Amino acid sequence: MEEMILKLKQEIIEVLNLEDIKPEEIDNDAPLFGEGLGLDSIDALELIVLMEKNYGIKLQDPAKGKEIFKSINVMADYIQKNRTR
Repeated sequence: MEEMILKLKQEIIEVLNLEDIKPEEIDNDAPLFGEGLGLDSIDALELIVLMEKNYGIKLQDPAKGKEIFKSINVMADYIQKNRTR
């Protein structure tokens, strides 16, 4: 799971162009939106595309995204359980 979390952090940094942030600076339990990483709704769309492209996960319900993108740990756990690639 630790490998998955590191890979996910690197993908998020790359996809969202967070050049000033290193993977180890992202708290696994910190919120991705609001305080924490401070992502916005455009970033949420990028995360949805990332999950579909890299892991074969399609999010049909946007409300579910809010739950899944709570933190890195929650997102990694969801990917681990639902990935198709």
